[in-house]
Amino acid sequence: MEPRLLHEVTDSVATVVIHHPGKRNAMTAAMWRALPPLLDTLAADPAVRALVLTGEGGTFCAGADISTLRESPGEAQGLAVLAEEALAAFPKPTLAAIRGHCVGGGAQLAAACDLRFAEQGALFGVTPAKLGIVYPASSTRRLVSLVGPGTAKYLLFSAELIDAERALRTGFLDELLPEGELGKRVAEFTRVLAARSRLTQAAAKEFANGRTDRDGYWAEQAHGSDDTAEGVAAFLERREPRFTWTARG
Repeated sequence: MEPRLLHEVTDSVATVVIHHPGKRNAMTAAMWRALPPLLDTLAADPAVRALVLTGEGGTFCAGADISTLRESPGEAQGLAVLAEEALAAFPKPTLAAIRGHCVGGGAQLAAACDLRFAEQGALFGVTPAKLGIVYPASSTRRLVSLVGPGTAKYLLFSAELIDAERALRTGFLDELLPEGELGKRVAEFTRVLAARSRLTQAAAKEFANGRTDRDGYWAEQAHGSDDTAEGVAAFLERREPRFTWTARG
């Protein structure tokens, strides 16, 4: 099978799989280009409540296919940034499910997700210093916001890989699972996400990402929604809530 992005939607969760196993799921130019329109399609699908990004087999993503850097490094980096920003802007909760190597452009994609769960044995690195590439400012700021300036400098200056335990300690990871347990935990957690209020999630994502000009918009959305009344009623009646808010306007 040609290098590509695979996807499916099951039980309100979209799963996007980076499929290039012959090169540890390295991203080709075509794959970088394909990600933003795929995300647009999934964002517009009312059946999708959350998105999981993962890699085929035992590797998340080893970064950009180096052959694309030889042809046009500036263009390749630009495509990676556009894909990263599209993932960061996805309006529903996103989770990177990581096994094996999560390096270079793979780490960019993982950092652009809202949450990162990994399996024991995963390795992480940001490697432009091995290639003489200036890491994009937006990607650098995102990395610093996750792990702090000290760890970001360590990764960027050295291009050394760190293990999953250190990635968890520094804040790059949210959960670290024993070998063989990642799939089960991701399925369990995304079921939780799909059951929660989309209103709460959408507003929280914008606020957490630093947007400061939409307080009035979200106040209007909350006022016009039945989610709060439903959530309180479900709590008092000891049942699962049935939230109905959907994005509009």
